[in-house]
Order: sequence, then C-alpha cells, then structure tokens
Amino acid sequence: MRSIKIIFGVCLFFLGSCNQKTEKKGVEKSNPNILVIIADDAGWNDVGYNGSEIKTPNIDWLANNGVQLNRFYVNPTCSPSRVSLLTGIPSSRIGVVAPISGKSTKTLPDSITTLPQALKKYNYQNALFGKWHLGLDISNGPNAFGFDYSYGFLHGQIDQYTHRYKNGDASWYRNDKMIEEEGHTTDLVTKEAIEWLTTKRDTSKNFYVQLAYSAPHFPLQEEDKWKEPYLETIKDDSRRDYAAAMAHLDFAIGEIMETLKRTGLNENTLVIFMSDNGAMENWFPTYQYNGAHGPNPVLGNNDPLRDWKSSNYEGAIRVPAILYWENHLKTGVNPNFISVSDIMPTILSLIEKDIPKGVEGVNIWPSIENSNITTSHDIYVRGHKQECLIHQPYKIIRTRHKDGSPADFQLFNIVNDPKEQHNIIDVDTLISNKMKVLLQNQFAKDDKTVNVELK
Repeated sequence: MRSIKIIFGVCLFFLGSCNQKTEKKGVEKSNPNILVIIADDAGWNDVGYNGSEIKTPNIDWLANNGVQLNRFYVNPTCSPSRVSLLTGIPSSRIGVVAPISGKSTKTLPDSITTLPQALKKYNYQNALFGKWHLGLDISNGPNAFGFDYSYGFLHGQIDQYTHRYKNGDASWYRNDKMIEEEGHTTDLVTKEAIEWLTTKRDTSKNFYVQLAYSAPHFPLQEEDKWKEPYLETIKDDSRRDYAAAMAHLDFAIGEIMETLKRTGLNENTLVIFMSDNGAMENWFPTYQYNGAHGPNPVLGNNDPLRDWKSSNYEGAIRVPAILYWENHLKTGVNPNFISVSDIMPTILSLIEKDIPKGVEGVNIWPSIENSNITTSHDIYVRGHKQECLIHQPYKIIRTRHKDGSPADFQLFNIVNDPKEQHNIIDVDTLISNKMKVLLQNQFAKDDKTVNVELK
C-alpha cells in the first residue's frame, strides 16, 4: 500500500511539474514581444549613426545590430503619427492633422480597432509609458483603447519636473488616476517601464510596450551631467541643452535594453525605434509655462533633409527608425519606402493574425527580412499646413492658402533629389497631372471636418 502511495506521489510530482511548465509556456515563443520606443521631435541628424555630433551609443548599437529604415515616413507632428501607428491609417481619415492641444476633446473613435486592442485578442498584454497625446482627459487615456497598463502624461509637451502642460493643466497619471510625483520625466518613465517588465506584467502573455519619451522635445531641463560632454564641442547653449536631452534619452534606452538582456527577454522581443516627426528649428515661447522656459533659438538638426517639423518636406516626415530582433534580422540599411501606418499590419501579419477592416498600411515584413524585395505602395501624409503623396520615385506637395488663392504644387524626384532642391512640377505635365490626381484621391478620403477651406 505504501509503495502505491509513493508511486502515486511521484506521479503527482511529475504531473505538477508538467502543469508548471505548461503555465510558463503560455507565451507563444513563435510570437515576439513588441517594444516600440518613440523619441519626441528627434531629427534625422540628431542620432550618432546619421553623423550627428550628439553621442547616442545605445541608439547606434541598435542601428548597427539591426535594420536601419532609411526611408521611414511619419506625419509632420506628433498626435497624427501616433494615430497612424495605432490604427494603420492616415490620421487625417479621422480628422487628426495637427497636435491635439489646449482643451480639445479630440480622441480616437471607438469605431476603429487599435493595435493593442487587436493584440489583446491574441494573448498580448499591452502597456504604454510616457506620452499619450491622443486624448487630454484621463477618461480617454490609453486604457480606453486597448492598453492594460499606462503611466506618463496625457498632453503633448510638459514641464519635465512639474509634469504639467504648457497652460498649467495636470497631465501626469497612472492608469485611471491623476497623480503627483517628483523626478525628471525621462527617468520616471524608464523606471516605471523597467518595473513593469520585471515585476508587474503577466509572464504567461506576450507583451506590446509603447515607450514614448518626451525627449528631446522642449522644454529642455537637463542636469549638468548630460551637458558637460558637449561644453567644448557645442558652443550654442540651446543646441547643447538639446544634445543633453538626446543623451539622457539614449542612456534611458540603454537601461531598457539592458533590462531585456538581463531577463532574457531580448531573445524574443522585436524592438522598433522611431521619432514621431522631424526636429523643430527653434522655440520662442511667450505665455507658455508663465515664461519659465526658453527661448531656444537652436533645437534639432534635420540635415541634409529639407525644412522642419510641421511641414511636409523630408526634414519633417522622414525620420530615424530602426528594427532590432536578436538573431532574426540581417543587419544593414533598408532602402524601402515605409510608412508609420505600416507598423500595425506588419506586427499583426508577423504573428499571423487578422488585420482589422479599414487598415490602409501594408505588411512590409518580407522587405525587412530581404531588402531586395521592394515596397511600392503609395504613402499619403496630411499635415495642417500641407499634404503630400509619395508615388515612387516622386513626391508631390500641395500647399493651400488661407486667403483662398490657388494652391501651390511642388513635385520632386526624391530618389534622385532627396534634398528636394529641384521642383519639377512644370517639367513633365503627364507625371504632374497623374500625381495631382493621386493626391486628390487620397485627400477626398479624409474626414469632412478637415476637408474644408483653410481659415
């Protein structure tokens, strides 16, 4: 009888062991975890791997060990880029063509499936740390749109220490509660993300993490230790402060990557790094923050690309972007034309799940694995000042005017002329007319609230 009990006990032991192993295998190893890291207003030439005087060793490591997306396009400003990232559509389709600001009640519509909502159906746990900027009230924060956990700030720009919006409104929160905390935004966001990754998340699930920093967006409030390396190399105080914000951001990314390595999560985590738009040239505030910050005559650097944030030229919408997935991707520079709207369908296709109805972005993963496979889809970008369409190798930009005068058109061959120096709108009438039609067809699909005369 005792021997039967021993055998039974041994069976229970192994059965328990098997059950424990089964629980740990709740995460589908064939599916990657997803970590999207977003810099705020980082320009093309604000990262070391693109030749910047700013040292970004951790971002450079991702670039040198991953896939550099050489033609990655976002929107001219921040809220629209975040809409496209989460929905897979041009943000103008829902009437978001500029930053959500002031006391606006604008937010994502309930009728559109977001990326985290889609992933949630497939055993993913979703978390957002940092900038939201798609709803300025806690009731329409990230948790209302598929995120299981969120922490950071609701608005587009905040004081890095008081964490308040430029008009004084409270912005700092955790999940469904507004909170007050001490510390620099970059440090707090990083600390919370690491804590969630190591102690708070459900380890039986894959994760989607959106880590959206405030840096290097103004106001620039960095400790001297981040400025000191640039005392000799950057003479302009404003640019030096900007470099300090980038250096602080890069250090934070290094801490996140070290956490992934230490916990073994790096082996099955696809890391996507991007800027939400190109750099801003300067900032001369008056009423913002009651005059406590600025002015900043020199901020980012988009060289050699043309113009600044909020325009539809390359400097505003072509940004640094990297994909890194350990032992899965061949390192190098990928020349394919890719839109931020392509991220959602690509992630869902990667885990072999259905893409929600209405998504306009495409799965670009085959061209990531093999850059010889080219992407050929059109990329439509709508801003509050201009709109443009890329139909390789051409890009047409339309500038409308508040006085009702006829719109101006510019056409560039951005493959041969990436600096957009030669307007060829009058060179080839057939190409120009075709591009105008393609642009207008996209414009006509936009929400009626923004397809009105400029005021």
